[in-house]
Amino acid sequence: MLEGKRQKQVAAVLEKDLNEIFQRLGLNMMDGGMISIASVKITPDLFDARVYLSFFKVADPVTSLKTIEEKAWEIKRELASRVRHQLRSMPQLSFYIDDTLDYVDKIEQLFKEIKKDENKNAD
Repeated sequence: MLEGKRQKQVAAVLEKDLNEIFQRLGLNMMDGGMISIASVKITPDLFDARVYLSFFKVADPVTSLKTIEEKAWEIKRELASRVRHQLRSMPQLSFYIDDTLDYVDKIEQLFKEIKKDENKNAD
C-alpha cells in the first residue's frame, strides 16, 4: 500500500527528531557499535509509528533493542514535546530491528556463489 503525503511528512519529522533524541540520550552508541534509525513507517491514521533501527557492529542487537524499549517512555516524552505543534496526537512508537543490510549481504553472497559455479562449469 502506498504511503500518503502526510504519512511521509510525519515519518520524516519523527525520523529527524528521533535521531537527535538518540544522540542526546546516548542511544546511538551501544555495545561497541553504532545504532541508527533506518526508517520510520507510520500508519494512515497516524496513530502507530514503526521505528526500524540499524545495528552496526553491535555485539547483541536484541539486548540493545530491549534497552531502547525500556527507555521508550523517555524517548516518546521528548519526541512529543518536539512535535506538539505539528501533530494532534503522538503516535505509539514500536521499535524493530532493520535487517535489510543482512538481507543484502546474503543476496550478494548467493550471487558470488552462482558466479563461482558458472565459472567452474565454463572451464
